[in-house]
Amino acid sequence: MAESRDRGGDGNPVPESEPEVSVGRRCLVGATMGLFGVGYAGAIGYPMYRYLHAPVERAALAAQVTEVSPQGAQDIPPGQAMGFMFGSRPAVLIHHADGQWSAFDAVCTHLSCTVKYEPENDRIFCACHLGTYDPRSGEPTSGPPPRALTKFVVKEKDGAIVVSRN
Repeated sequence: MAESRDRGGDGNPVPESEPEVSVGRRCLVGATMGLFGVGYAGAIGYPMYRYLHAPVERAALAAQVTEVSPQGAQDIPPGQAMGFMFGSRPAVLIHHADGQWSAFDAVCTHLSCTVKYEPENDRIFCACHLGTYDPRSGEPTSGPPPRALTKFVVKEKDGAIVVSRN
C-alpha cells in the first residue's frame, strides 16, 4: 500500500499515486525477440509437419478417386494435351493426331517433378533432369527415369472423356 503524507500542514493525509512503471528497452527487445522466435519456429515447423504427413493424406485421397471426367477434355484438338488433377495428383490427358487418347500420372518416376506433353516433339518431357517418355505407352525413352509413368484408361462415355484407374 502506498504511504500517505501530510500535504499542506492541515493534518489530512493525501495518498501518493502509484509509481509509474516504464517499459525498458531490454524488456521491449526481449519481447520482440520472443515473438520472432515463435514466428520462426512456426515458419519451420509447419512445413515440416505438412511434409511428413502429406504422403499419408495424398495416398488416402488417391485411393478414393478411381474415375475422373476432366472438364473441357472433349474440346482438346488432336495433337494437343491438357493437364488435370486425378485425385490429389497431377495428370496429363493426350489427344493424339490419329484420334486416340492417352492419360498418365504427370509425376516423373525419377524425382517426382511434374512432366508435360510437348506436341511439337510428340513426347512427355520432364524438365528437372531432361527425362522423356513415350506419349502412348508412358515408357521412358531417354534420361534418368527408372520406370514408366502410371497409365490410366481413357474412355468416351455419353460425349464426355472419362479417365479411370482400370
